[in-house]
Amino acid sequence: MVAPIVAGAVGTLADYQGVAHARLYLHRLRRFVGKAGFDDARLARIAVLLAERMSPEDPIRIAQLVLEAPDRAASSRRCDYKLSELVSVLPADLGGPLLDLFDRVGLSSRKLTRHFNAANAAGRLRLRIETGFRRWRGLSTSYARERAWVERWLHMIDRAATKQPTAIDAVIETATMVRGSGATYRQGLADWHALIDGLVKPTFDGEIIVPDLAAAIHAVREAAMPDPRQANLKRTIAAIRAAASG
Repeated sequence: MVAPIVAGAVGTLADYQGVAHARLYLHRLRRFVGKAGFDDARLARIAVLLAERMSPEDPIRIAQLVLEAPDRAASSRRCDYKLSELVSVLPADLGGPLLDLFDRVGLSSRKLTRHFNAANAAGRLRLRIETGFRRWRGLSTSYARERAWVERWLHMIDRAATKQPTAIDAVIETATMVRGSGATYRQGLADWHALIDGLVKPTFDGEIIVPDLAAAIHAVREAAMPDPRQANLKRTIAAIRAAASG
């Protein structure tokens, strides 16, 4: 069950970012092999989600997918980004100063629409240039940020196994909150951190007592909406915390 998933993921991740990236995937997955509470089905689910999280659809990846699609015209994509998100895929030595400059002039949050189109020669050339940035992705601020949150997700799975084993699957599935690109990705990641910081970590740390953490996680996820203010999500977390404190 697990081996075919891992083999496919290794190929995908090597194509995404190279052999070292695929090796990192295997290293991360090994921490759960043979660990109490992690049967083949659970390992397989982690393997699938980990592969997805290690190959997020940043602008470089979307350019690569559109360029490699069998039907290039049908695979064209349109994505909305903040200027800071486009710059963050550049090597930090280059992207960092640009981000600082855009912050100073108030342009970091400016929204831009990017069309990924391989239907004509000019579009394909542009995609090839963008795909070429893949070799420097590992030096980018976005790569470092993605790597940090994936490590935190894996750490929370580890802590669930120790602190509240009945919540392991619920914690594993929180990775599905972070999907897509641009605004969708940004919202999902913000919601994920709000859930972890407001409910999951405090429970593991003993700050609050939530007997059924899995159900609480489900309730918060149900409350999540495409709202940058996270009003409904934060209200739900606050209500669960209030009940736990009472």
